[in-house]
Amino acid sequence: MTTLKTESDVAEAVLAAKGPLAVRGGGTRSVGRPVVGDVLDVSGLSGVTLYEPGALTIVAQAGTPVTEIEMTLAKENQRLAFEPYDLKGLLGTKGKSTIGGVIATNASGPRRIQAGAARDFALGVRFVDGAGNIIKNGGRVMKNVTGYDLVKLMAGSWGTLGVLTEVSLKVLPAVEATTTLVITDRDPGQAVAAMSAALGSPFEVSGAAWIDGAVWLRLEGFASSVDYRAKALGDLLIRHGDITHDDGADWGRVRDGAPMTASSTVWRISVKPSDGPAVIAALPEGSQAMMDWGGGLVWAGCDTADAATHAAVQSRVAALGGHATLIKAPEALRAAVPVFQPEAAGVAALSAALRARFDPRGILNPGLMAA
Repeated sequence: MTTLKTESDVAEAVLAAKGPLAVRGGGTRSVGRPVVGDVLDVSGLSGVTLYEPGALTIVAQAGTPVTEIEMTLAKENQRLAFEPYDLKGLLGTKGKSTIGGVIATNASGPRRIQAGAARDFALGVRFVDGAGNIIKNGGRVMKNVTGYDLVKLMAGSWGTLGVLTEVSLKVLPAVEATTTLVITDRDPGQAVAAMSAALGSPFEVSGAAWIDGAVWLRLEGFASSVDYRAKALGDLLIRHGDITHDDGADWGRVRDGAPMTASSTVWRISVKPSDGPAVIAALPEGSQAMMDWGGGLVWAGCDTADAATHAAVQSRVAALGGHATLIKAPEALRAAVPVFQPEAAGVAALSAALRARFDPRGILNPGLMAA
């Protein structure tokens, strides 16, 4: 395995490939069907190439560690508003999460309900397609939307359409104060009712989760505003249970699915927020669960690692109009089942056509997202 250093190196390696390529950045997200092929390591494409704090814009090579970008932004009191999750703790992987991996997987955390997903902050990308062509799309300002929006297409493609080499991102100012309203001892239905009431209020909730049996509701902003909104929201939610305030609540645990770490099998399930409790009720006996996004994202874990259990979970979620991704499982199980929710026939045909267009030889992470 050779660590590539430049975009030209990546293009040459893809063009010269005689078989499948397993695209790797930081190596922290071993999700999807295992890919058998030569490793294409792009972690050497690292570094911030442009940062304009006044324009709220940063450009970085795809292999740049997220921690490096966050430290760069912190010096100017700015941040990545979409709060990218890091799966190292959950999956037990090594390495450092990279910005290319974040965009390729659309890794978005609790603040998505307020600020949007990773794809919403991607202004532009550079990538190498499966034929070895270097492609640039988008720009460095939000109004640049000429041509096809390949930026959004690459976000969430898991390296199956192209190998990201550079990304341009919109950033936002950091917040002055944060507090979390906590309502303990709530079941999933009670939790969704409380979270829905909070999210439907005018008090700008930036995080709504159910973790360890408690509802967490996060407020951020200027200190005086946070204080006012916390009191007003507490008064609004008094009928949902006793409320305490925690200025030090660890939202990293919510973001990274930390309560599921001990489980051998973990799903990340997206449904309508009102369906979160139904998903939890249908999980195998002995499962544990956590909800984010007001109930719209369910992290579920159990120790029943078999194909029948996985099929049952995906079938139940499909009936609710959602999708379930097998985030963590033994390699043998990941190789035997559709890790990502199977697509409807029309969507599957469109996905296949896109892959044929961008990767005509079928060499980029082949089978990783296969049904």
